[in-house]
Amino acid sequence: MTASEPANSDSSETNPPSSDITPEVIFLGTGTSVGVPAIGCECDVCQSTDPRNNRTRCAILIRLPEGNLLIDTPPDLRTQLLREKIGLVHAVVFTHEHADHIYGLDDLRLFPFRLQRPVPLYCREEVESRIRTSYDYAFSTRTQTHAGSRPQLQIHSINNGDSFEVLGVQMTPVPLKHGPHFDVLGFRMGDFAYCTDTNHIPESSMERLRGLDTLVLDALRFTPHPTHFNIDEALEVIDQLQPRQAFLTHLGHDIDHGPVETSLPDHVHLAHDGLRLSMPSIS
Repeated sequence: MTASEPANSDSSETNPPSSDITPEVIFLGTGTSVGVPAIGCECDVCQSTDPRNNRTRCAILIRLPEGNLLIDTPPDLRTQLLREKIGLVHAVVFTHEHADHIYGLDDLRLFPFRLQRPVPLYCREEVESRIRTSYDYAFSTRTQTHAGSRPQLQIHSINNGDSFEVLGVQMTPVPLKHGPHFDVLGFRMGDFAYCTDTNHIPESSMERLRGLDTLVLDALRFTPHPTHFNIDEALEVIDQLQPRQAFLTHLGHDIDHGPVETSLPDHVHLAHDGLRLSMPSIS
């Protein structure tokens, strides 16, 4: 495995920090763990020509005045960053340790050349343990054979209760349940919140989600699922929280974007890969 230092790494950055940037949320991926189309599936959605039905694995990137903040590193990360012309990630926050949310981590290898430091990762202890196991080579004490032979990472621990600051933005963890066996984190930044991979929001977390401008929420399909909200369940949560607008993500191949979008309440929308939202309220 090799990586060569980019020719411009000593003199410039792609998408550099700028005080002129209005915070923007970019949906890198909005699909379920197998993506849409699913391999070998011939259903109408998997065979659809509507580009909004092409869904890579879930992640968002938030463009901030102090840099680009990535939430999760899905297996499709390289493709997503190239598609959106995002040349640099300054920091990463993780929701949880499942494969569709961490197995693009090696795609961060190029960024330390431009950052001139390791990429900071913010995660819970369970996520750190999985990363250190799955990417043990990234934490080897053996001398590198060449620059870029392994990811340069710096892990910062977060917990369910304490807010923390990343790239000048205060982030509030929102504890969520992802079925009976997994705890995950959503995150609130100003009046924006991102809550994927959940089928239950504890009451204490519901309180952290009140007064939002924009909520992004898991909604896998129409029928019940043991670890994800379905469409009706997500709409019930949105009705309780009353954000100005909401976007549904982690969508499976049951969801045909055009017909489903028109069936939703006016303030609720389906997210799609490449969707960009201006978020001046993130601060």
